[in-house]
Amino acid sequence: MRRTAVAVVVAATVALGGGAGTVAWTDRQRQSADARLSAAVARVEDARVAVVDDHAGRGASAADADAAHATALLGGARAALAAAVERARQTLDASAGQVGDDDAPRAALADRLDAAVVAGPAASPARARGLAAEVAAAEQGVLDAVAAQRARAEEQEVAARAAARRAAAAAGTSPPGASAPGAGTSRDRCTTTYSGPAFYTSTPTDGGDGSNGRLPASALAAVSWTADSRGTPFYLRSDAAAALERLNTAFRGALGHDLALDLTYRDLDTQVAMREALGTVAAVPGTSSHGTGLAIDVPELPCDYGWDSAARAWLVAYGPAYGWVSPGWARQGGSNPEYWHYEYRG
Repeated sequence: MRRTAVAVVVAATVALGGGAGTVAWTDRQRQSADARLSAAVARVEDARVAVVDDHAGRGASAADADAAHATALLGGARAALAAAVERARQTLDASAGQVGDDDAPRAALADRLDAAVVAGPAASPARARGLAAEVAAAEQGVLDAVAAQRARAEEQEVAARAAARRAAAAAGTSPPGASAPGAGTSRDRCTTTYSGPAFYTSTPTDGGDGSNGRLPASALAAVSWTADSRGTPFYLRSDAAAALERLNTAFRGALGHDLALDLTYRDLDTQVAMREALGTVAAVPGTSSHGTGLAIDVPELPCDYGWDSAARAWLVAYGPAYGWVSPGWARQGGSNPEYWHYEYRG
């Protein structure tokens, strides 16, 4: 009996001791697992925060870039509108009196300019571009009207000169500017073909409004290499003068001397005087290409600049590369041949 009791007590003790160890080991395992879980949760949270921060940073950068792009678009569109308005305003001022009886194109351009000035400061990029396009289209309408009027005036001038030549031929006389009859010697052949009164190139028009024959100093520039017989500089519109400077450099390199000039810019008073003196041979005042500062006359010397001269051959061949041409009507065989006349077409 005693042995059996002892065995029972020992067995119970062993059983109890073994159970306590199992419980202690399970608590430690659970604590370790909890710690690992907490660490994993913390890592996940850190990663989540990092992703959120990165996304927010990219969003802010994209927003900044979008704002900068929008600002650049707006600034560029408004700058383009301002430039279009400035160009069109100059065209409007310069076209006064140059479109004939129909002033509607200039009125339309003035309306577009007014609208652009009012709406431009607050315009969106798309609206600013639209306004610039409207202004440019209206400006082109004015330029087309000016070109059409010049073409009409040129046709009238050419027709008048042709009529004058026919009348002179029928009467057996020579109109102003024709070759003197009876020129037989080589010396006579090389003298000037102009027989009218002397006229000189004009200086800028004080208080000029930019119209034909009324160009102010701000619109003109003098060529650098020559002046007329009275010492007056030869003036042309600034871009035409710059182009003629380049042409003269090439001309001098090819022919060994500077291009000689006889007339360039002609003010309205001079054109009126020429019309009175020469009749229909001279352009109607206010329509001459000289009044725009875009024409030159070289000396009327047939051996130096005439139809068969080396100078004319060079000017006709290479002048267009510098924007200077001999108009079709002024060419040999044209409606009003003038070997001395050239125009700047840009």
